[in-house]
Amino acid sequence: MSVIEFLRPEGWLGETGGPRYVQLRQRLERGIESGILPPNSSLPPEREIAEITELSRVTVRKAIQELVREGLIEQRQGSGSFVREPMSRMEQSLSHLTSFTEDMAQRGMETTSRWLERGVFLATRSEIDALGLDAGAEVARIYRLREAGGRPIALERASLPLDILPNPLEVTTSLYEVLERRGQRPVRALQKISAINLEPREADLLNVPEGAAGLSIERTSYLASGRVAELTRSLYRGDAYDFVAELRL
Repeated sequence: MSVIEFLRPEGWLGETGGPRYVQLRQRLERGIESGILPPNSSLPPEREIAEITELSRVTVRKAIQELVREGLIEQRQGSGSFVREPMSRMEQSLSHLTSFTEDMAQRGMETTSRWLERGVFLATRSEIDALGLDAGAEVARIYRLREAGGRPIALERASLPLDILPNPLEVTTSLYEVLERRGQRPVRALQKISAINLEPREADLLNVPEGAAGLSIERTSYLASGRVAELTRSLYRGDAYDFVAELRL
């Protein structure tokens, strides 16, 4: 069945009642679920959908905006609306301390980073408190968009004392690989995980709708000596990760 045939109003419009934009949204959802509208396929223009369904363009636009908020449709500037390719969920164990690069390598996935900030900065109050620094101290700070398999997965901001990471520009892929070479790799960590809704800037970087579910993870990592080596705050796409912990008596 073609998309045009699928969207013709006979047989579905008015069947369930309710607002017409909701009925159109549900029809498009069924088209995505059934494969009539496969991942990465483009929707007909709003004007064309309005003509096919005999609905107003305002109604069509509202239905599509609902699907954008749900994460089923993405709008590409100058290109139109496309069915979003579903993100394959990954399980991450909470019992092992690994870097993002190491974790993705174990899955056979290549990682890339888009650098948003990297350098030496005056430590903030939260960095001073977490890292046990003196007032006025400087920190090495790296902030990047982490991608795996060509898709954005997380935003990661790490802060470290300068004697542990004197040159943040040395980090090109794995931070822990650099720390291991320096004999400063953390051996344990405490993590705090919170559910959040992503702000516009973060959602844009992670290529998800504004307000989409995300996971905020704050990690404090320690050296074998017990010294705090790293404070990392990360934001993960909520549709990408399941964190798993094994519990025993």
